Amino acid sequence: MAEIKDPENTILMELKGGTVVIELMPDIAPGHSDRMKELARAGAYDNVCFHRVIDGFMAQTGDPTGTGMGGSDLTDLPAEFSDAPFVRGTVGMARSSDPNSANSQFFIVLADARHLDGQYTMVGRVTEGMEFVDQIKLGDSSQNGLVEDPDHIVAMRVVNSE
Repeated sequence: MAEIKDPENTILMELKGGTVVIELMPDIAPGHSDRMKELARAGAYDNVCFHRVIDGFMAQTGDPTGTGMGGSDLTDLPAEFSDAPFVRGTVGMARSSDPNSANSQFFIVLADARHLDGQYTMVGRVTEGMEFVDQIKLGDSSQNGLVEDPDHIVAMRVVNSE
């Protein structure tokens, strides 16, 4: 594993295939970065499934109910949109049609998805382990990526875990 430059803003996500390193972007999404760290430190992402995975687009997780309709008990966050491009490896916050409804769910972009630019809050990027993200079980394209017997996050933690 490469040297971690900012342990307070780096998350390690353990998948069945290996470790994914996510560098958060508090400079463009401070509220969402803090939320991901808070939930990771609380163990809220441990054993949560990738409920929606669309080939060539993204893998979505972070819903404790596993349905895509749930979130944490914390309040929803106001949008922190930016001009940063949604390219392969980008981590964005999932939301409903209300731009200010992001809570705990997030997605990892599997291929460039520039149509998301300025429409979703970008919270980070995968800096190592994208090959393990690519191994996440794909969902049914006729079911909007719904995954039967989905893969899970084994554990997720902030490098600086105090």
